[in-house]
Amino acid sequence: MNQDVTFRKVSIRPIELLKQSRDLMGDQYWLFVGITFVGMLIGSAVPMGILMGPMMCGIYLCYLQRNRNQPVEFGLLFKGFDYFVESLIATLIMMAVSLVIIVPAYAIFIVAFLGMMVETQGEPNPLAAMGLFSALYAVIIVLIIFVSLPFVFVYQLIVDRQLKAVPAVKASFRAVLANAFGLLGMMLVYSLISLVATCLCYVPAILFMPLAFGGFFLAYRNIFPEDEKELQS
Repeated sequence: MNQDVTFRKVSIRPIELLKQSRDLMGDQYWLFVGITFVGMLIGSAVPMGILMGPMMCGIYLCYLQRNRNQPVEFGLLFKGFDYFVESLIATLIMMAVSLVIIVPAYAIFIVAFLGMMVETQGEPNPLAAMGLFSALYAVIIVLIIFVSLPFVFVYQLIVDRQLKAVPAVKASFRAVLANAFGLLGMMLVYSLISLVATCLCYVPAILFMPLAFGGFFLAYRNIFPEDEKELQS
């Protein structure tokens, strides 16, 4: 399989992609609610992201099947284990990059907090402490978005183009770089919606998940067309 994948630069409209995602799922929306919820639940159940990669591959395999007008069943989610090794390698690469970037942010926070404790002789101002924690939370959220953005198409490429982990990471990075502004806006919009939905007792967040996954799949499909000959059009 060719590991040098071509892609194109496209216009990305996050809300429009959510509408298209809903249309893509059609009468199987509730099936995709179950697929995404169980996939993320299983993926988060084991430390070190060991199962997250296969579950992500399984989720996107379901969208790929639906997009090709092929039948989607719940068991298709577990076909993601066919890509266990490559998806695990990709997940570990992502985690390594995240640690390199996020750990220093925690270190800076700890130094700042200890400095505050020294200045106030162990009794920090509650408002100042709350402000420090709020700033750390905001910084971590932003860092997570920026760190995860280059990897946003990795699992789709592993499933769709049968790529190995490292070529998939490289192809995803190049495609994201070419479409950086639109994809960043998309991730910020979806993250904000997810945060608000999570604050409403989690249920709306669960219902939003299949729409968000579908939005990212459709963005992938636009950037990496099913038929690479479309790139010449």
